[in-house]
Amino acid sequence: MSESEDTMLTIDNLQAQVDGKAILKGLSLTINAGEIHAIMGPNGAGKSTLAYTLGGRPGYEVTGGTATLGDADLLEMAPHERAAAGLFLGFQYPVEIPGVSNVQFLREALNSQRTARGEAPLSAADFLRLAREKAGLLGMDMEMLKRPVNVGFSGGEKKRNEMVQMGILDPKLAILDETDSGLDIDALKTVGAGINAIMRAPDKAVLLITHYQRLLDYVQPDFVHVLAAGRIVRSGGPELALELEREGYAEVVAA
Repeated sequence: MSESEDTMLTIDNLQAQVDGKAILKGLSLTINAGEIHAIMGPNGAGKSTLAYTLGGRPGYEVTGGTATLGDADLLEMAPHERAAAGLFLGFQYPVEIPGVSNVQFLREALNSQRTARGEAPLSAADFLRLAREKAGLLGMDMEMLKRPVNVGFSGGEKKRNEMVQMGILDPKLAILDETDSGLDIDALKTVGAGINAIMRAPDKAVLLITHYQRLLDYVQPDFVHVLAAGRIVRSGGPELALELEREGYAEVVAA
């Protein structure tokens, strides 16, 4: 359980559609500061749709319900405003940005968020110190941060790079969409350790969206939820993930 009962994210009866097709059909969830929640479910259940809808991705249309980050109406904000308010969205397939170095990209992102919050931008020297510290946490060479964003990176390197981005941006709430996909066991351990080091804190929260239980061996959730047909149909503790792994989604959803 959390050390703080401050509510971080409240989703109430959220409904969303993509290309006119209803995907989320009345999803409700509350995440308090200090908590790590995992959402699991079969393909097509709406897991990535939930992440993209909360992140503000174009094409994901909210047709009903509410989502608040702290006391702010998340759905009324533009994507960059959601980021400045403390939301971080980790992608299943991080994008490549040729011609833009990681360092340049991250310094611009961090300073634009700091400006939006009324904070002074970091100098180049201060930013490099911060980047070196966060890269070290993830076992990432600083030379990789000088390369174009994700260009020529392996799947594991892209995910590790994304965790460095999360460390630098220091969000209140991280929504991580299938961060474990494409990772071998060593990369999975490193990414899991990074999530714990950066986000396991009384004033932060994490929503892990995953298909498999294995990430949860390294990032122990407080709560596990089963998403099926656009709704959360079961919730429990970490043991629910083990039950899913053992019994399969069909058995657990039907129970």
